[in-house]
Amino acid sequence: MVTFITVLRALAACVITNSHYTGIYPTDFIANGGLLGDVIFFAVSGYCLYNVRLSFPKWYGRRLIRVYTPVLVITAVYMLIGAYTVSSDHSWIWWFVYPTYYHFVASIVLLYIPFYVIMRVDALKQNLTKLMIVIAAVYLLIYIIWYDKSYYHIDTVREPMIRFLFMESMLLGAWFKQNSKKIFRESWVLPGVASAVFFLIYMGSKLAFSRSDMLSNLQALNQVALIVLLYFVFRLFAALNTSFERVPQVIMKVVNFVADLTLEIYLVQYVLIDAIRPHFFFPLNWIVLTLLILGSAVVLHTVCKPIVAFATKQLERL
Repeated sequence: MVTFITVLRALAACVITNSHYTGIYPTDFIANGGLLGDVIFFAVSGYCLYNVRLSFPKWYGRRLIRVYTPVLVITAVYMLIGAYTVSSDHSWIWWFVYPTYYHFVASIVLLYIPFYVIMRVDALKQNLTKLMIVIAAVYLLIYIIWYDKSYYHIDTVREPMIRFLFMESMLLGAWFKQNSKKIFRESWVLPGVASAVFFLIYMGSKLAFSRSDMLSNLQALNQVALIVLLYFVFRLFAALNTSFERVPQVIMKVVNFVADLTLEIYLVQYVLIDAIRPHFFFPLNWIVLTLLILGSAVVLHTVCKPIVAFATKQLERL
């Protein structure tokens, strides 16, 4: 895998996890930026899955095996210890099939389907920019006509509208893969400055919209700022790829370690955060929690790896 993609995956895992650390830091303002981590991860997925060669059943089956195996295992474990319970609102199907407790899983298993079609239909694949504009237009139409703009909730990850943003992010990642030769030759200065500027714009708009109902009609601008920020962050990290390749191996081992456990880190953290939050004080709570999440992610990954390998092998025989 290209080095900057590995770094972005690790960064996404860290940012998403950090955003869930409410009640851990002295101020919850530090626990922020999770949606940025989400869109980075979806863009990385689009970049990595650009070259689709398998038939849909095998391609999609592989993706489902990789995603659902740890989901099923960790959900079962958390049910056994009483952290998750079946109810009238959350049935067995809700927990184990769809949408599951994890919004990322619900989104990715749906978005894999249109993404596969786009990557297999040459007329769509060769016109990703136009396609993204069409998707943005549909999003804007729905936003203007039907979206409830009376309060700020545009970045709520469990609402269906967020999937427009995630789809755009996947296609942007695919677009970068399509234009990878060009972006690797660029200077990091312009995208670096632009990333800093649009990060401030994004966070500032998030703060303004969340505190003033008078501005809620304009909340879609927050998503515009985020997708522009994603564009420049991707350009920045791609331009720094050669620099990342010169990073000492001991540091890159840590980066690779986190990147390889991205999904597992995401899956184990919610229950662990709730368990640690009432205990200890900062920074001890942060240290204990982070080590517990990483250790649990390693165990989950180790348990699921042979299951994924076996299930994938059986799929290939079909």
